[in-house]
Amino acid sequence: MKKMDDTGLPPLNWLRAFEASARHLSFTSAAQELNMTQSAVSQQIKALEGYLGKALFYRLVRRLELTDAGNLYLPWVQDSFSVLTKGTQQLLGPDRAKTLQIVSNLAFTVHWLAPRLPKFFAAHPKIRLNFTTPIWHLDHTSQSADLEIRFGREPDSRLMYELLTRANYFPICAPGDSVTLDTLFDRPLFDCAGLSCNWESWCTGQGISFPKKAHLTYASTYTVSFSAARAGSGVAIGHDILVADMLRDGILKQPFDHVAPVSEAYYLIHPAGHVASPASQAFSDWLKSEIRGLNTEQM
Repeated sequence: MKKMDDTGLPPLNWLRAFEASARHLSFTSAAQELNMTQSAVSQQIKALEGYLGKALFYRLVRRLELTDAGNLYLPWVQDSFSVLTKGTQQLLGPDRAKTLQIVSNLAFTVHWLAPRLPKFFAAHPKIRLNFTTPIWHLDHTSQSADLEIRFGREPDSRLMYELLTRANYFPICAPGDSVTLDTLFDRPLFDCAGLSCNWESWCTGQGISFPKKAHLTYASTYTVSFSAARAGSGVAIGHDILVADMLRDGILKQPFDHVAPVSEAYYLIHPAGHVASPASQAFSDWLKSEIRGLNTEQM
């Protein structure tokens, strides 16, 4: 259990879990509001009760009730949060509450998200977005964010997350490149390192042996390989969601019909402990709507 600080106050996240649970009289509803798991909320309430040495809730079948201690404590906690909210708004100004900190995969942000942001800002002109764009997931950046858009394996079950979309992968090249299966391995090939959806696996799906002497160049992000392909430097592997706009606009072309499913996927993650503000809810709803529209177009 966490130790008492110098003021004798319990940790703030325990108090937030208590206040939300008391308002809803439900750990499940509190968890949804706080973007936490139900078990995490329950554990924080137990920790707070142990800290105070008093039960705050009666756990009844399918509902909660506040104990006398809980009823006594709730208005003090709510008043304290109200004072903190007003003080923070005075210090930071009203616009700060409408600024979202978003951690988003670099290639996804550059090739899919950024070109669509004018539509978001047109619909939500008062919301500001700050992006951190790591190539790979980093715990320390995700924990400080309001939302995270992650590409990879399914996240840990302890996280609050939603599947955004799955993808297919296939070769891409410049529109003027006349590459064929017979000439493919005469060209430089570009790929993103560390992924199972690569040149070798695509060739296996085609029934083609991937030559060990192939001129293969790896980068840590698709942004490099896409740029190389656009410049006519060679042929790259691409995801349909990332290259959809470039294929539509004729900046790239898909020289072969064969596509294969990507084992990884794109997820929207709500970092534990972050309250779903109206701004984050608006961005989440817009993002999922745009993804659904893309998936409909590709059907």
